[in-house]
Amino acid sequence: MSKKDYLAEQLKKHFGFDTFKGNQEAVIRNVLEGKDTFVLMPTGGGKSLCYQLPSLLMDGTAIVISPLIALMKNQVDSMRHFSEDNGVAHFINSSLNKQAIDHVKKDIKSGKTKLLYVAPESLTKEENIEFLRQVPVSFYAVDEAHCISEWGHDFRPEYRRIRPIINEISKRPVIALTATATPKVQHDIQKNLGMIDAMVFKSSFNRPNLYYEVRQKNKNIDKEIVKFVKSNQGKSGIVYCLSRRKVEDFTEILKANGINALAYHAGMDSNTRSENQDAFLMEETEVIVATIAFGMGIDKPDVRYVIHYDIPKSLEGYYQETGRAGRDGGEGKCIVFYINKDLQKLEKFMQGKPISEQEIGKQLLEETKAYAETSVCRRKVLLHYFGEEYTEENCGNCDNCLNPKKQVEAKELLISVLETVEVLKDKFKADHVINILQGKKTSEIISYEHDELEMFGTGKDEDEKLWNTVIRQAMIAGYLDKDIENYGLLKLTAEGKKYLKNPVSFKITEDNDFGEDDGVEETPVRGGASCAVDPVLYSIMKDLRKKLSKRLEVPPYVIFQDPSLEAMATTYPITLEELQNIPGVGAGKAKRYGQEFIELIKRHVVENEIERPEDLRVRTVANKSKLKVFIVQSIDRKVALDDIALSKGLEFNELLDEIEAIVYSGTKINIDYFLNEVMDEDHIDDIYFYFKESETDDLEEAIKELGNEYTEEEIRLVRVKFLSELAN
Repeated sequence: MSKKDYLAEQLKKHFGFDTFKGNQEAVIRNVLEGKDTFVLMPTGGGKSLCYQLPSLLMDGTAIVISPLIALMKNQVDSMRHFSEDNGVAHFINSSLNKQAIDHVKKDIKSGKTKLLYVAPESLTKEENIEFLRQVPVSFYAVDEAHCISEWGHDFRPEYRRIRPIINEISKRPVIALTATATPKVQHDIQKNLGMIDAMVFKSSFNRPNLYYEVRQKNKNIDKEIVKFVKSNQGKSGIVYCLSRRKVEDFTEILKANGINALAYHAGMDSNTRSENQDAFLMEETEVIVATIAFGMGIDKPDVRYVIHYDIPKSLEGYYQETGRAGRDGGEGKCIVFYINKDLQKLEKFMQGKPISEQEIGKQLLEETKAYAETSVCRRKVLLHYFGEEYTEENCGNCDNCLNPKKQVEAKELLISVLETVEVLKDKFKADHVINILQGKKTSEIISYEHDELEMFGTGKDEDEKLWNTVIRQAMIAGYLDKDIENYGLLKLTAEGKKYLKNPVSFKITEDNDFGEDDGVEETPVRGGASCAVDPVLYSIMKDLRKKLSKRLEVPPYVIFQDPSLEAMATTYPITLEELQNIPGVGAGKAKRYGQEFIELIKRHVVENEIERPEDLRVRTVANKSKLKVFIVQSIDRKVALDDIALSKGLEFNELLDEIEAIVYSGTKINIDYFLNEVMDEDHIDDIYFYFKESETDDLEEAIKELGNEYTEEEIRLVRVKFLSELAN
């Protein structure tokens, strides 16, 4: 039997699939040959199969290093349902007691366990290293490998220790997998895992079934989202918010409007978090409102929409989160609400971090802003960011392509930009280039004597927004490149040099404006879901699946995924053998779950003589007076402010918002006990004196006057003291 036939047979036997997806087969073959392998595959592309199948076919146990406990549990449950033996997959992490860990170790020693999931923190424990040294390891899989890179959207320092520990346990091949990595992040991963020579398998980042839309964020946002969720009743969805407090507030708003919603964030106790996550997977709740702590590796195939209440901090994060929609190839609507003042807020949050970290953060925010404001195809912009070219002019499945803007000629503007970048010898960022063209005498321009350049002020008739549009679209066209690692310096490409020698027409669409707080028209959405031939049977089978899932305490999709049910409602299998011909149904799954389904189908076939062959009002939630009372009482008891924030799942700046509201409403509080702990007496006096002498308590004014000596938090804290003592 050829290798190809053998792998296809094993895929069918263990997982019930007839064919591999994308690069899966080539990746698996590389792993089986004992070579280091780097897999870049978008969410929903089938990454986990790339290490699951080889682990079943190779001698020994594969060690999978994975960042989240929820992710491990999900993957282990999934593997066990494909197999008849529960010992085939295990995890070791902080959620297990000693007895459970002993049971896991016993199964591994007996040779039953083919896959062992460990958290990077567990991997560093001496007793685990000692134990794993005695285990015949088949290979190591590093999942969510972007966590290694500071340029990734979820950097975790403990991931940097993986390679030294692998060397300590036993040197075996490594497969690194990620769904989001720019070329920079990819290089970081390979370097840190000591696998520069690894074979790289890069799948397209394009998810054609996902619809992308950016909507204006305004005061009606709650109403808009409630309306959207109501119009998608019966479908699973995720709403992402940046802060824990917003998660809890918005969950209450959804509940008040009769929507079955639950919250999820890192500040909740782990039991509640797990229960809420399981309720979502088991379809006991329709909507999860969450911070980005939710969803990493959660393999729910039928999430039909992902809404971002707030703009994410990076495009990697955005791509990863939207990627949780439509993993089964069906409909997936991805809607983000954006207003540019949100980005300014995110930038402020970075103050106080090391300068290099602030620079990285600013670059990532700049890319997010470019995506949100662009009027060209969103797919094209996203794929360009991940180093992939999308050649279609109109994808037909994003808001910009469904409502295209008129193009305008920008040949002369492009020439001006390219010539300026060339004269500057690729050593400056976009804002410096624009300042030269607009004739702005900034301190930087004067010190470099760039106000004496020929092009200085030649573009003063055009606004900054238009120049930014030209630069962004020149990058997508390949005339300019941005050196992200080097603070985002603009560089002229070979194509750009050619263009200057022989300029041709260059048309652009002007960026969308998200500066003002007004409403915008909704865009008609194109669906992408497949459907069954017999909707009645499909519906009855979904009910049966739900009953089974409750009885067996597993999520419905673990039993059979929607595409499998659709295929059953099209071909009517009435024996276990026929059931195994259905995509996604292997022998183990057919035996475990198939009997009740084939009996139901048989009954349906006989009974039906089938030949087989409102603008709604958003109810708001009760006011937050309880929180205010709690804060005042805690301050009276001299509880540290950061502890108050922690106990209520608030960011520190959100707690300050609440305290300011209390003081402005006329309540006197005394935070001296906290100020004296965290600030120098001189600093307190300086800021206090400023407010005493100033004609305004405006924060921006205070920051401008007091310069860089004090943080925004310090100024706000002393302002609270000042107002409480003198105004109340």
